[in-house]
Amino acid sequence: MVPNLITALTGPINELEQRMLDAMPAIERWFRLEWMEHTPPLYSSVDIRNAGFKLAPVDTNLFPGGWNNLTPEMVPLAVQSAMAAIEKICPEARNLLIIPENQTRNPQYLANLVQLQHIFSMAGLNVRIGSIDPEVKETIKLKVGNKDLVIEPALRHGRRVGLKYFDPCTILLNNDLSTGAPGILEEVYEQFVLPPLHAGWSVRRKSRHFQSYEEVAKRFGKLMGIDPWLINPMFSSRKGVDFTDGSEHALDELREDVDVMLTKVRRKYKEYGIKETPFVVVKADNGTYGMGVMSVHDAKELRQLSVKTKNQMSLVKDGQQVHDMIIQEGVQTVERMDKEAAEPVVYMIDRYVVGGYYRAHSDKGAEDNLNVPGAHFIPLSFEHGISPGDSVGASAPNRFYMYGVVARLAMLAASYELEATDPDAEIYD
Repeated sequence: MVPNLITALTGPINELEQRMLDAMPAIERWFRLEWMEHTPPLYSSVDIRNAGFKLAPVDTNLFPGGWNNLTPEMVPLAVQSAMAAIEKICPEARNLLIIPENQTRNPQYLANLVQLQHIFSMAGLNVRIGSIDPEVKETIKLKVGNKDLVIEPALRHGRRVGLKYFDPCTILLNNDLSTGAPGILEEVYEQFVLPPLHAGWSVRRKSRHFQSYEEVAKRFGKLMGIDPWLINPMFSSRKGVDFTDGSEHALDELREDVDVMLTKVRRKYKEYGIKETPFVVVKADNGTYGMGVMSVHDAKELRQLSVKTKNQMSLVKDGQQVHDMIIQEGVQTVERMDKEAAEPVVYMIDRYVVGGYYRAHSDKGAEDNLNVPGAHFIPLSFEHGISPGDSVGASAPNRFYMYGVVARLAMLAASYELEATDPDAEIYD
């Protein structure tokens, strides 16, 4: 279920990790039973922070880019998983249309599209890329490395979306719909649109996701006999925050929320004898790309925010104004890649872990948001075989396994979340 990848971890296995490794058969059975009742997102990625004493997801992306950061040896895993997903959704599928982000000239993002197209092509589909950007009115041909990338304008034909002379069975969104679902994608009932439109950031909220994750963590904690806090970042949310209001009492409610959360974290640290300084992360309740995020150690810090910080906190992708915030327990990272603070990012297709990489940043520390400009990515490769001189049957434990478990818990929470927020869900009394 989880590939054995090389991680930055080299020290002794801690108690939480050992418990997961020992309970592997029970964990895998638990996941199998969950997937009999819930549908995983078609694909996802999860940012994970390992504090040594605690391991938790801090963000779950349902429109993951960055597929170009997986090593070539991961591609067969991704292809197999893509085949399994497509067989469940549309067994007779021939054509797949990928809808990319608008303004797609970022070289890294274009490389991501090339990789996505390759993965689903190898899964046996005719894959083309169709942009819903109103500015794209004719075919764009680009060179990405040594690969050709063709982006065509998407067209609406009645109740279907496709390209000129191309009618897909399934539409794969690699566009997080931050500004809302455009009309071209609405009321498309004759094709599979994945992820669904209500997974977009114009509808989705991180607080709803972590509410679902809290439920999953409690159930998993009961299975494992552990305190769910060890895998779950505590959080609260606050609506109607205005960082642009310069009045003295503008952020009083947010300061109060931060103070309450810090008190809860201090209590937990005391319970476990943790000497680190607690902090919380205040971030936009919707949105991605690490925008609208800051770390806070004391509620008083919110009285001394610079104009620049306030402006950064009030806007996310595409200039969207932010008024809803999530106040999340901060989880530091103890992992380092070449002495740089790093955090693992785990990639999944359907219910399978297909690879991952480390996001690292030379100018950031253990408590900082690493998903900011200047970050770079270190692909994780397979842990190969046993070393000469090892006894027969000897093998190192899968250090990546616990990341795969936590990532799949977050993916399961996403499936709970999407079911709960589905506007077309059937209601039974």
